[in-house]
Amino acid sequence: MYGSYSTVLTKEQTNSLLRTVYNWMMLGLFISGVTAFFTATSFTMQRILFGNPMTMWLLLFAELGLVFAISGGINRMASSTAAGLFILFSIVNGLTLSSIFLIYEIGTIAITFFVTGLTFGATSFYGYITKTDLTSFGRYLFMALIGIVIASIVNIFLHSPGLDWIISYIGVLLFVGLTAYDTQKIKRLGEQALGMGGETFRKVAIVGALALYLDFINLFLFLLRIFGGRRD
Repeated sequence: MYGSYSTVLTKEQTNSLLRTVYNWMMLGLFISGVTAFFTATSFTMQRILFGNPMTMWLLLFAELGLVFAISGGINRMASSTAAGLFILFSIVNGLTLSSIFLIYEIGTIAITFFVTGLTFGATSFYGYITKTDLTSFGRYLFMALIGIVIASIVNIFLHSPGLDWIISYIGVLLFVGLTAYDTQKIKRLGEQALGMGGETFRKVAIVGALALYLDFINLFLFLLRIFGGRRD
């Protein structure tokens, strides 16, 4: 009797954490989308962002700084601070994402977002229900991520269309794997949520939301590169 009750309680805690994570992730995506669209339709914002090449580099470094600040400093900050940094990151990322509206057709962006949503949802669901332990895949996924970053930097100078296609397809596979891996990781944290205080629970949810947000955005960008539909 008590074992059954404990199992039900654990599932409720797990589902509660996942719901909170997905809610934060969706909020982040919404903020980024609105920011990107507003920026792309504002001549003033375009001039500020794209008038000086250094501006985009500063935004990219700001994004990296915020990711490291949230992930690395989560134990030392309040959940409200982590939430504020996550929202700030969503805004900054929305500013950098605004360039896709200037590069790709709006129809291509919409279709790619829809495909990304379906792919992400199916993969995340797999990560939730699978009995296979994906922990061992984590190190390989991390190594592949480093490889993708290095190859992307090299291709900035090579301008190789062939290498760009290879990077894009590997990138899709990589973030499909990371989505399943991160979902399972969050699920297992949820199974331990019974012993978490409210503050710890909220901080875990923010870190989980950041991980899945990054998986979604990167999967979207790699699929967008594959689908093409660039403006003339």
